[in-house]
Amino acid sequence: MKNADGSLAIVNTSNAGTPLTEEGVTPLLTVDLWEHAYYIDFRNVRPDYMGAFWALVNWEFVAQNLAA
Repeated sequence: MKNADGSLAIVNTSNAGTPLTEEGVTPLLTVDLWEHAYYIDFRNVRPDYMGAFWALVNWEFVAQNLAA
C-alpha cells in the first residue's frame, strides 16, 4: 500500500483485516488468500489460484493508484 507520505509498505492482515478501511493509505494491490476465495475453483491448490490471480491483475490500475 501507499502511505500518506508516499512511502510503500507490504501489509499482511489476519482475521478479515483489510487495508481498505485504514485512513491515510491507498491499497495498490490486494489478494484474498482465505480458503473461501479459491476453494470452489482450485480446491486446496493455492499456487494455481495465485497463478490465475497474477494473470488477471490490472497493472494499469495499480500504476494509476501509485501515481495518485
